[in-house]
Amino acid sequence: MKRGAALIAGCVAALSAAHGAELRATVRDEAGAPLADAVVVAVPEGAARSLAPRGHVEQIEQIDLEFVPGVKAIRAGTSVSFPNRDRVRHHVYSFSAPKRFDLPLYSGTPPQPVLFDVPGVVTIGCNIHDWMIGYLYVAESPYFAKSDAAGAARIAELPPGRYAVRVWHARLTGAESSTRRALDIPAAGAAVEWRLPLKPEMRVRRAPAASRDGHY
Repeated sequence: MKRGAALIAGCVAALSAAHGAELRATVRDEAGAPLADAVVVAVPEGAARSLAPRGHVEQIEQIDLEFVPGVKAIRAGTSVSFPNRDRVRHHVYSFSAPKRFDLPLYSGTPPQPVLFDVPGVVTIGCNIHDWMIGYLYVAESPYFAKSDAAGAARIAELPPGRYAVRVWHARLTGAESSTRRALDIPAAGAAVEWRLPLKPEMRVRRAPAASRDGHY
């Protein structure tokens, strides 16, 4: 009986290892409230930086004069298209060091996506609508996730091992590196929680008359 139970346990462990571990992260603010749109990244110890498969394309849309999603995480080497779903034209750009780019005033979908091959945070804006701000987090690791409304982010298919895990948020006070933790993640998975100090939200107010069907 004991031998059978041990055999079953061994099979379960082998199956878990084959499918990879899961890191369950919870991100909260200093008061304990759940924090959405935080990006959690797990970097394997000693792993060399690798790029996403060539030709992989994601999207950030412009809907109702906003970037959708407002925060997106991608792996370095990924291209991103910026389709405009509004009836007004947008001028999308970024001055961020990891990727400077400029898509002059346009409607519809630009002919070429933009390649993001350098890790870091890229802040995206519209030169016509000042309140339109988006963030693209370019990760050097394939293991990352964005927190939901409950502050939960789950990274699956992690090979068991030691990882440097960190979290980023647009309003994070201080450097992202200050959130770094070294974790040994077993086949059974692991859980981690952060409480982040945040800056006050500073955003240009949306124009009262601005709408998807308007001309502003």
